[in-house]
This record gives sequence, structure tokens and C-alpha cells, in this order.
Amino acid sequence: MLNEFFKRFKSGTDIRGVAVEGVEGQNVDLTDEVVEKMADGFVLWLAEKVGKAPEELTISVGRDSRVSGPRLMELCCGRFERAGVRVLRCGLASTPSMFMTTVDLGCDGALQLTASHHPFNRNGLKFFTRGGGLEGSDIEAILQFAQDGAQPDARDGGSVTDVDYMTDYAKGLCEKIKNEVNAEDRDHPLKGFHIVVDAGNGAGGFYAEKVLEPLGADTSGSRYLEPDGMFPNHVPNPEDAEAMASICEAVRENNADLGVIFDTDVDRGGAVDSKGNEINRNRLVAVAAAIALEGNEGGTIVTDSITSAGLKEFIETDLGGRHYRYRRGYKNVIDKAIELNAQGINCPLAIETSGHAAMRENYFLDDGAYLCTKIIIKAAQLRQQGKDLSDLTADLREPLESREVRFQITEKDFRACGERIIAELTAYAEKQPGWQLADDNREGVRVSFDKENGDGWFLLRLSVHDPIMPLNIESDSEGGAEVIYDRLYRFLKTTQGLKL
Repeated sequence: MLNEFFKRFKSGTDIRGVAVEGVEGQNVDLTDEVVEKMADGFVLWLAEKVGKAPEELTISVGRDSRVSGPRLMELCCGRFERAGVRVLRCGLASTPSMFMTTVDLGCDGALQLTASHHPFNRNGLKFFTRGGGLEGSDIEAILQFAQDGAQPDARDGGSVTDVDYMTDYAKGLCEKIKNEVNAEDRDHPLKGFHIVVDAGNGAGGFYAEKVLEPLGADTSGSRYLEPDGMFPNHVPNPEDAEAMASICEAVRENNADLGVIFDTDVDRGGAVDSKGNEINRNRLVAVAAAIALEGNEGGTIVTDSITSAGLKEFIETDLGGRHYRYRRGYKNVIDKAIELNAQGINCPLAIETSGHAAMRENYFLDDGAYLCTKIIIKAAQLRQQGKDLSDLTADLREPLESREVRFQITEKDFRACGERIIAELTAYAEKQPGWQLADDNREGVRVSFDKENGDGWFLLRLSVHDPIMPLNIESDSEGGAEVIYDRLYRFLKTTQGLKL
């Protein structure tokens, strides 16, 4: 069983910790010794997983732009080499590209050093096999090896080779655009398009230089393409309001046809259309669903739980698909889509409103660059028909008001407390006139209200990892969100364990 020290590193299906000083009250715990133990743990776990001796393994290693990335890469490559592993050192890379090394380069496993959109002082280890990202139980097993100090025997024959896989990965995206746009000028299908990119100083700057520009696109006005692990301009996060304001501004200032934005390690993406409308959250899900359901008529789209009522209508009424709401957490959504396909249910897309989008045609890999590539392809196809990307979701009904509140759980066993509150609220809601419990909800409590009682819905759930209960409210009427909140607050003030 993991002790408190090693338990702190488990963040869902990743390992994360503090890698450099610089934030008051946050001491470095991803020390050289700890990182080396984690690297040894991955070798032992992977050898057992794929049925090979450590010296028979090939492992790729990449990193995002964080200032601690080079140090962690040196440590991990050194431990892998010590165990006799053939190491492919990929340098600055996107997280999805590291998975693709298991497909294109035959790697047994891959390691990406990233902490997604988290602050500069944090970093982490994200692992892949040919089967995809690891599960939470796999992370626990690796950390258990690290805690126990288990390590593979030192062997001669290990090697570290520098590989520029990102160039090959970018070429693959270029070929996809060429093939699917099928323009008269095949090599320059984006000629005449002005597309700006905001990489937030993460690893996504390659997209402008190695994907868009070679295909003829004008990328002038793009922002923050240079990697800078201190992230001096804004948080690299498509969910962040400041980040989205930045790409919207870039589109407007340059009269661009489209803007795309990535998080630090490019596993998430967002976009802005030529009218300056954000293609983000529910609208991003709608666009991705419209694309994914082409050729998959009647297919099922798996999303997280906080998607809007209007999105469900759009998927099921306008697109003719089915909407399957599931739990928050991109791995939860992806795993559910894989499970549904295994049951014979046609499910071409798993997508979370955070921007994690995984398509069946792309190994159910959450890849922001692949998602934006599909959006750009669709924009080019629509232009050939005299249409704009905004036409794709013209019928999407969006709420007039939306609100999110995050309640802190004050009890030590926060999960038990949150589950108790959800059970109590469910029982309470069943007795309230005008409260309609959602029959397709699979996380927390989701309740809808008619026009007289707020004209919308709320969802109260337990955070995946933290002692937090997020509350999401949407309403189609002015002032409706406040009405719904007041209805719910009458219950919340009777509960124990929430900081209101």
C-alpha cells in the first residue's frame, strides 16, 4: 500500500508533483532520487506488462516546455539506459505524439514529462503503451515499485538516441489535410486561409510552422509559439478565460479565418471561427460531434456530465446521433467509449468539455492537434461549398446564463462526505415539486426546472481528485441561474461538511 508521501504523486492516471522552487509553500518533491525511482518503477511495470526483459524494451521519452523538463528527461533516460533499455529521446514533443511512437516507431512504452496546464513549478510523468494511456491502478503499481526502491538490474547494452519524431508526426497531419480536403492544388490545400495559432509558450508552436505553413496557410499574427516554461503570457489552457480572450483577439486583429489554441502538451485544443465565436466547451463538442457523425449516422457521442441541455438536443435532433453523458475525467469518457464499441455500439467520439477529444479513427487518443486538424479540414470543405464553419452549429441552442461554484469539502474523508451529500440531495430532489431528476445522468445529481422555477438545470458532483464539490448551473432565462441557485441553497445550508 502506498504511504502518504508516494500517494501524493498520483493524479488520476498521471504522476504529478513539484519539480522546481518558486511558489511559496510548495517544496520540491519530484527530487532527482524520487524521479529515478519512478523511472525504475516504469521499467519494471512495463517489462511485466509486455512480457519482455528490461534489456529488450524500447522506450521513447518526450517533454513539454516546462523549465524542469530537461532535468527530468536526463534523469529518466539515464535510468532507462542503466537497465539496458533502448531509449529514443524525442526532446520537445506533444503528449499525443509520444503515444504515436508506440504505433510508428514500435516502442514498447512511452513517457511524456508534463503537468498539462498546471503552473511552471510543477511537472509530472505520463505513460503510454501500445494500448493507450495507463489506468489509475497501473500508476499505483509504478509508485509502489518506487516506494519499495525496486529497480531493474544494471546491464550493459542500453542506449539513448535522439529522434526528431515531431517532424514525422507533423507530416502525418499534413497528409491527412491534403487527402481529406482534396483541393485542386493538392500540396497547398490551405492556400488563401489565414489561421492564427496560440500555443501559450507550450509545445504546440510546431503546428504553425510544420503543419499550416507548408500547406499554404497564412499564420501571421500567431501568438506565443516559442516554448517558454515560465508561461509569461497566459496559462496554456483552452478552458482559461484569459487564454481564450487572447486567441479571440488574435483572430479579430488579423481578420483571420480561424484561430486555434492548445494547452501546454497539446492533448487539448480549442478554436475560434472567423466571426470571433469561441469554439470551446459545448460548442467544441458540437463541432466535433458533427464531424465524427459523418459516416457514422446514428452513432453515440460520449461526453462528460456538465454538457448543456442544448447540446443534447443538437446531437440527437439536429445530427441524428445519441448522446451519452458520463463522468468527468477524460480517461473515464474515453474508457466508456471504448467499452461501448466493444459492446457493438457505434461510438466514434469521446469528448470532455475541457477540450480532451478522442476519435475512434485515431486510436481514441485525446489529441488537440488532431482535433484542430479535423476542424480545419471541415472549414476547408465548407469553404468549397460557399459556407463557413459557424454554419455547422448554427442550430445549437446555448444557455442565456451559466454559472459555476466550487464548494470546498471540510471533512477529512472528503469522498465519503461528498457521496453522502449526493445521496441526501437525490432523496431531497425526488420530493420537491418542479424538480426533475435527469434519467441519463451518471455522475452526481442533475436536476431540471421549468420556466417558473429557473428554466434550466443544475449538476452537483464530487470532483475526480480534489476535496471539492463543483456546481454547474445553466438557464435559458434572464435571472434564471440565480433562481435555481436559491432553490438548491435551501438544501445546501442544511448539510454538513461543505464550506458555503
